[in-house]
Amino acid sequence: MIYSTASVPVNPQDAVPLTREQVWAGLDLKARDAREFLPAGLCTRCEVTEESPTHFVRDATIGGKDLREIIVLEPQRKVTFFQATGPREGAIVNEIIEDESGALQLRFYCYLGLRDAAPGGPAEQAEQAQFDSEQGYKAALLSTLNRTHALVAEGRL
Repeated sequence: MIYSTASVPVNPQDAVPLTREQVWAGLDLKARDAREFLPAGLCTRCEVTEESPTHFVRDATIGGKDLREIIVLEPQRKVTFFQATGPREGAIVNEIIEDESGALQLRFYCYLGLRDAAPGGPAEQAEQAQFDSEQGYKAALLSTLNRTHALVAEGRL
Protein backbone atom coordinates (compact mmCIF):
# COMPACT_ATOMS: atom_id res chain seq x y z
CA MET A 1 0.00 0.00 0.00
CA ILE A 2 1.22 3.46 -0.87
CA TYR A 3 0.45 6.38 1.39
CA SER A 4 1.87 9.78 0.62
CA THR A 5 1.10 13.31 1.71
CA ALA A 6 2.44 16.78 1.05
CA SER A 7 1.28 20.32 1.80
CA VAL A 8 2.41 23.65 0.42
CA PRO A 9 1.43 27.19 1.41
CA VAL A 10 -1.03 28.77 -1.00
CA ASN A 11 0.33 32.25 -0.35
CA PRO A 12 4.10 32.29 0.22
CA GLN A 13 5.46 35.71 1.14
CA ASP A 14 6.62 36.60 -2.38
CA ALA A 15 3.37 35.65 -4.18
CA VAL A 16 0.26 37.64 -4.98
CA PRO A 17 -2.29 36.20 -2.52
CA LEU A 18 -4.93 33.78 -3.74
CA THR A 19 -8.32 33.42 -2.06
CA ARG A 20 -9.89 30.08 -1.22
CA GLU A 21 -12.36 30.70 -4.06
CA GLN A 22 -9.54 31.21 -6.58
CA VAL A 23 -7.69 28.09 -5.40
CA TRP A 24 -10.95 26.15 -5.65
CA ALA A 25 -11.59 27.42 -9.18
CA GLY A 26 -8.09 26.23 -10.13
CA LEU A 27 -8.67 22.78 -8.59
CA ASP A 28 -12.00 22.47 -10.40
CA LEU A 29 -10.36 23.32 -13.72
CA LYS A 30 -7.49 20.91 -12.99
CA ALA A 31 -9.93 18.10 -12.24
CA ARG A 32 -11.63 18.65 -15.58
CA ASP A 33 -8.45 19.08 -17.63
CA ALA A 34 -5.11 18.52 -15.90
CA ARG A 35 -2.91 19.23 -18.93
CA GLU A 36 -2.11 22.84 -18.14
CA PHE A 37 -1.84 22.32 -14.36
CA LEU A 38 0.66 19.49 -14.11
CA PRO A 39 4.35 19.79 -14.99
CA ALA A 40 4.87 20.22 -18.74
CA GLY A 41 4.33 17.04 -20.77
CA LEU A 42 3.14 14.93 -17.82
CA CYS A 43 -0.52 14.88 -18.89
CA THR A 44 -1.04 14.52 -22.65
CA ARG A 45 -4.78 13.72 -22.77
CA CYS A 46 -7.57 14.62 -20.38
CA GLU A 47 -11.28 14.70 -21.11
CA VAL A 48 -14.50 14.48 -19.13
CA THR A 49 -16.52 11.57 -20.54
CA GLU A 50 -19.47 11.43 -18.11
CA GLU A 51 -21.01 13.90 -15.70
CA SER A 52 -23.65 13.57 -12.97
CA PRO A 53 -24.80 15.75 -10.06
CA THR A 54 -22.44 13.92 -7.67
CA HIS A 55 -19.34 13.18 -9.74
CA PHE A 56 -17.78 13.07 -13.17
CA VAL A 57 -15.54 10.64 -15.02
CA ARG A 58 -12.42 11.63 -16.90
CA ASP A 59 -10.15 9.63 -19.17
CA ALA A 60 -6.55 10.78 -19.20
CA THR A 61 -3.01 9.87 -20.13
CA ILE A 62 -0.68 10.89 -17.32
CA GLY A 63 2.96 9.89 -17.26
CA GLY A 64 2.38 7.82 -20.38
CA LYS A 65 -0.29 5.70 -18.66
CA ASP A 66 -3.95 5.63 -19.69
CA LEU A 67 -6.39 5.86 -16.82
CA ARG A 68 -9.99 6.53 -15.93
CA GLU A 69 -10.86 8.44 -12.79
CA ILE A 70 -14.14 9.03 -11.01
CA ILE A 71 -13.86 12.52 -9.56
CA VAL A 72 -15.87 13.84 -6.64
CA LEU A 73 -15.87 17.57 -5.89
CA GLU A 74 -16.57 18.96 -2.43
CA PRO A 75 -16.85 22.66 -3.34
CA GLN A 76 -14.37 25.07 -1.78
CA ARG A 77 -12.77 22.14 0.07
CA LYS A 78 -11.60 19.00 -1.69
CA VAL A 79 -11.29 17.02 -4.93
CA THR A 80 -11.04 13.22 -4.74
CA PHE A 81 -9.75 11.24 -7.72
CA PHE A 82 -10.76 7.57 -7.52
CA GLN A 83 -8.58 5.44 -9.78
CA ALA A 84 -11.06 3.27 -11.73
CA THR A 85 -8.60 1.96 -14.34
CA GLY A 86 -4.90 2.32 -14.93
CA PRO A 87 -1.79 1.19 -13.10
CA ARG A 88 -3.06 2.25 -9.67
CA GLU A 89 -6.16 1.67 -7.58
CA GLY A 90 -7.27 3.80 -4.69
CA ALA A 91 -7.80 7.51 -4.11
CA ILE A 92 -5.84 10.72 -4.57
CA VAL A 93 -7.06 13.84 -2.75
CA ASN A 94 -6.30 17.53 -3.27
CA GLU A 95 -7.60 19.58 -0.34
CA ILE A 96 -7.62 23.24 0.65
CA ILE A 97 -6.92 23.49 4.38
CA GLU A 98 -5.90 26.14 6.88
CA ASP A 99 -2.85 25.74 9.09
CA GLU A 100 -2.72 26.64 12.80
CA SER A 101 -2.37 30.35 11.96
CA GLY A 102 -5.29 30.33 9.50
CA ALA A 103 -3.08 30.48 6.39
CA LEU A 104 -4.30 28.52 3.38
CA GLN A 105 -2.45 25.34 2.43
CA LEU A 106 -2.92 23.04 -0.53
CA ARG A 107 -2.62 19.45 0.61
CA PHE A 108 -2.24 16.23 -1.31
CA TYR A 109 -2.66 12.75 0.07
CA CYS A 110 -3.22 9.34 -1.42
CA TYR A 111 -3.93 5.74 -0.51
CA LEU A 112 -3.01 3.59 -3.47
CA GLY A 113 -2.05 0.14 -4.52
CA LEU A 114 -0.52 -0.96 -7.79
CA ARG A 115 -2.56 -3.32 -9.88
CA ASP A 116 -0.84 -6.65 -10.51
CA ALA A 117 2.09 -5.83 -8.21
CA ALA A 118 3.10 -7.44 -4.94
CA PRO A 119 1.94 -5.40 -1.95
CA GLY A 120 4.99 -3.72 -0.43
CA GLY A 121 7.15 -5.11 -3.22
CA PRO A 122 9.79 -3.32 -5.29
CA ALA A 123 7.26 -1.66 -7.63
CA GLU A 124 5.25 -0.20 -4.75
CA GLN A 125 8.41 0.89 -2.96
CA ALA A 126 9.62 2.70 -6.10
CA GLU A 127 6.23 4.38 -6.53
CA GLN A 128 6.26 5.44 -2.85
CA ALA A 129 9.71 6.97 -3.26
CA GLN A 130 8.60 8.86 -6.39
CA PHE A 131 5.48 10.24 -4.67
CA ASP A 132 7.52 11.40 -1.69
CA SER A 133 10.32 12.98 -3.74
CA GLU A 134 10.64 16.66 -4.63
CA GLN A 135 9.55 15.72 -8.17
CA GLY A 136 6.47 13.87 -6.89
CA TYR A 137 3.16 15.25 -5.80
CA LYS A 138 4.70 18.26 -4.06
CA ALA A 139 5.83 19.41 -7.51
CA ALA A 140 2.29 18.84 -8.81
CA LEU A 141 0.87 21.00 -5.99
CA LEU A 142 3.31 23.79 -6.78
CA SER A 143 2.58 23.50 -10.49
CA THR A 144 -1.17 23.72 -9.75
CA LEU A 145 -0.71 26.86 -7.67
CA ASN A 146 1.61 28.45 -10.26
CA ARG A 147 -0.96 27.84 -13.00
CA THR A 148 -3.77 29.17 -10.78
CA HIS A 149 -1.73 32.34 -10.15
CA ALA A 150 -1.21 32.72 -13.91
CA LEU A 151 -4.93 32.27 -14.64
CA VAL A 152 -5.81 34.90 -12.02
CA ALA A 153 -3.24 37.29 -13.54
CA GLU A 154 -4.75 36.66 -17.00
CA GLY A 155 -8.23 37.42 -15.63
CA ARG A 156 -9.46 33.88 -16.37
CA LEU A 157 -10.24 33.10 -12.68
